Amino acid sequence: MDLQEKILKLKIEKNAIILAHYYVDEDLQKIADFVGDSLQLSQEAAKTDADIIVFVAVNFMAETAKILSPNKKVLLPDIEAGCSLSDSCPTKDFSEFIKKYENHTVISYINTTAEIKALSDIIVTSSNAKDVVEKLPKHEKIIFGPDKNLGSYINSITGRNMVLWDGACHVHKRFDLKKILELKKQNPNAKIIAHPECEKNILLVADFIGSTAAMLNFTKIDFADTYIVVTETGILFKMRTESPNKNFIPAPPTDETCSCNDCSYMKLNTLEKLYDCLKNEKPEIILSEEIIFKARKSLDRMLL
Repeated sequence: MDLQEKILKLKIEKNAIILAHYYVDEDLQKIADFVGDSLQLSQEAAKTDADIIVFVAVNFMAETAKILSPNKKVLLPDIEAGCSLSDSCPTKDFSEFIKKYENHTVISYINTTAEIKALSDIIVTSSNAKDVVEKLPKHEKIIFGPDKNLGSYINSITGRNMVLWDGACHVHKRFDLKKILELKKQNPNAKIIAHPECEKNILLVADFIGSTAAMLNFTKIDFADTYIVVTETGILFKMRTESPNKNFIPAPPTDETCSCNDCSYMKLNTLEKLYDCLKNEKPEIILSEEIIFKARKSLDRMLL
């Protein structure tokens, strides 16, 4: 048997389910039971009767799956698959930060550790952040973390003045506006689509701003035939699969040695690591009951 066959055999034997984020390599997306954004994947896994969840992505996503499925075993193919945005918000520092702002509701982006989720009042995704913020009374004081770009964007479209934690994603903060505009000049009919984690100067030139899933859906229903995609390049596989007659151009970073923008953490996932993970049932995500309880409360408030 080849490696893919071995993985599928193990999956059946162990009653496991494989989740893959849009940003991992296409061979991993092809073998997954579900491909999508982080919260959606965790919710899908919670609905199943699987005993084991293998989350082919990064650690905060696997933690979210454990929070929503505490009785299932949750595995991550590479325990070193972290997240620069999540890392930009250490628990101790964030705890001290929110103490400075009494009577503030703490809203945290889902791209955070379980500990940060436990410190928060409400968790949001890039898809629902605007709606969640707008449901709160206009006079309500809010802290938003950890992504300052997403928080700034939400402030701009809601008229709020949320206090922002100074965090960012290493992928989305290094896109080069000059290079993007040059691509636009070369492809005048192309639409620029960007994730709200991007810097403000990028968002100002975008034709569409939305989460990874929203960007994918937009390209499926929109009439344009060419898109400059300003987010991690892993989504291009799904975009090209869903719209094979359209052209998708990855937006370039500032780095002169690289023509595209990849998440180095997502790319740590491989078929070999997925196989070893399923075979040995580790690395496993372990969270305390207290953290799961507190983090689940903040997630549930988002879903109300």
